[in-house]
Amino acid sequence: MVWQEKLDALRAFFRETERALIAYSGGIDSTLVATVAHDVLGDRAIAITAVSPSLLPEELEEAIDQARAIGIVHEQVETHEMDNPNYASNPANRCYFCKSELHDTLKPIALERGYPYVIDGVNADDLQDYRPGIQAAKERGARSPLAELGITKLEVREISKGLGLSWWDKPAQPCLSSRFPYGELITTEKLQRVGRCEVYLRKLGWRSLRVRSQGDTARIELPPEQIKDFVVQVDLEILVATFQRYGFLYVTLDLEGYRSGKLNQVLDLNAPHHRQDLGTNPAMIKSI
Repeated sequence: MVWQEKLDALRAFFRETERALIAYSGGIDSTLVATVAHDVLGDRAIAITAVSPSLLPEELEEAIDQARAIGIVHEQVETHEMDNPNYASNPANRCYFCKSELHDTLKPIALERGYPYVIDGVNADDLQDYRPGIQAAKERGARSPLAELGITKLEVREISKGLGLSWWDKPAQPCLSSRFPYGELITTEKLQRVGRCEVYLRKLGWRSLRVRSQGDTARIELPPEQIKDFVVQVDLEILVATFQRYGFLYVTLDLEGYRSGKLNQVLDLNAPHHRQDLGTNPAMIKSI
């Protein structure tokens, strides 16, 4: 059972670490890291969630509920990436400034409390996409056990399901800033607008989705196989009126469908500064 072997390796990582402070977003990756850390280390593991306008209140509540179910000590800290014009101007390396703020906030807390470094939920698949935030974390000495052990997103779900975690199939939910094309200014109001629209669609029963913001236009992305059902089942007139109430003028549906990292297609992903490297042993990531 491959996922059991990966779980054993993850447990061994935490036995060697002895103490763990985890950058915990409530997503499936960091939640698995927090779960295994707590199982191995008990109260010597702590999860900290960064709270900012790019995190929906509903997602924070889910993170709190999951941490409570795990039993891990859970704290919240505020981060202020929106105060950094290098972040708000939304350049192609925006994520670098976001993760810099996160780790510049968490690292002093870790060192003050005797934790050797911050541990995050970056998985092996993340190394194959353009993720400048990974470099920011690496520069600040963070560790990424899922990536280091070659644990992919699919394996994160398999391990989570094997452990009986009810959120094992939770859709990926990256920072709300990822909904904006590079170069479009990000504001708190725009983040809230996108967030409200996504919450609205989820309440209608659509779990895996993105609402991309392009100026005054909202572009809804759904898995391709769900597009026909969406058009038939949703009252489009009410949907448009709701999106307009939240601040959009126009509402469109992306006929290509949802694809993770879609906005990165405008980048030259072969450029050297777009490649990731956490020093992972290539032999351990052959399953990617």
